[in-house]
Amino acid sequence: MAPDKFKGSLTAGQVAQHLAEGLHESDPGIEVRVLPLADGGDGSVAAALGTGYRPVTVPVTGPTGHPATTTIAFDGTTAVVEVATTAGLQMLPAGRLAPRESSSIGFGQAIRAALEHRPARIVLALGGSATTDGGAGMLSALGAVFTDRSGRPFTPTGATLDRIADVDLTRMVDLEGVELIAAIDVDNPLLGPNGAAAVYGPQKGATPDDVEVLESGLGALLRRLWEAGWPAEAAAGVPGAGAAGGLGWAAMLMGARMVSGAGFFLDLLDFDTEVAGCDLVITGEGKLDTQTLAGKLPLVMARRATPVPVIAVVGHNALGVDNLPIHGIKQVHALSAMTEADSASDPELSAALLRETGRTIARTLAPVPSSTETAHAL
Repeated sequence: MAPDKFKGSLTAGQVAQHLAEGLHESDPGIEVRVLPLADGGDGSVAAALGTGYRPVTVPVTGPTGHPATTTIAFDGTTAVVEVATTAGLQMLPAGRLAPRESSSIGFGQAIRAALEHRPARIVLALGGSATTDGGAGMLSALGAVFTDRSGRPFTPTGATLDRIADVDLTRMVDLEGVELIAAIDVDNPLLGPNGAAAVYGPQKGATPDDVEVLESGLGALLRRLWEAGWPAEAAAGVPGAGAAGGLGWAAMLMGARMVSGAGFFLDLLDFDTEVAGCDLVITGEGKLDTQTLAGKLPLVMARRATPVPVIAVVGHNALGVDNLPIHGIKQVHALSAMTEADSASDPELSAALLRETGRTIARTLAPVPSSTETAHAL
């Protein structure tokens, strides 16, 4: 049982739990292994905790300046820190989008807290950000000093990046001996029509005027960091630089290695070991669409699971197909096809439909013969 989250409704662990309950209600003899998955977005820390990492609670400043608390996952060697629960959309008070005023400072504070535990590796899960500040807030928390034209230090937001007159990087935290890995699922550059502001700004509430301001600010930040001695211009065009409002770019400048979030987290969570010996894999996500076909977690996982058959359970199937044989998915079950209500905004309804789906899947499975039965057949 290896699903991703149903965004806005249920965590990956809850999806797996409800499906497993349905399976067992129909057939108590089914043995279920549960492995909640993530791809670098929301739920990455929770997925790591589900495999034995221990939680570390950290106070942070939320994306619009309010006090908040986040959790880091740490196993003694690797720390997982995520944008979603430090500078993410879910951290905005009352869900009010703030494309101009938001900052990634909380993400930097969480990284700094992780460094206190002396990890050999820090995984930066870059999905779900609320801000387009080019990582300036993160860099501030890690020791960079941004000053305006009057020489006053300040922490930039997306709308105030063009106020930066100078950057002092001499007080940055020491990352010597720490491997930084940035887990991303996009390949956008920092600037331009396919960049962070133009493509993802509107998803964070940015109007066309806001996008212009954010784009201009990112360009200004690039120039200031280049003047400070970082290869800012070269890194801006690297695929993934535009991830998380430019946090991908800032992470690269700090020396992070960029990786595909889906594949990396499958390795981190030891998927290959967990799937060994299984007769079936059930995966899922909130919405099956063309982005899934572009390489999102369920598809990457299905390919890794081969030759074990895979069933996908999704909140909504926008593709309108009941299987994806070319990708190794033999069945697709969609909750939205089971009700006229909006299950995506109703966790209790989603849970009930998942249990029903689990019962349905169990009834369609052919029984696996025991070793004794197999011997008698031979």
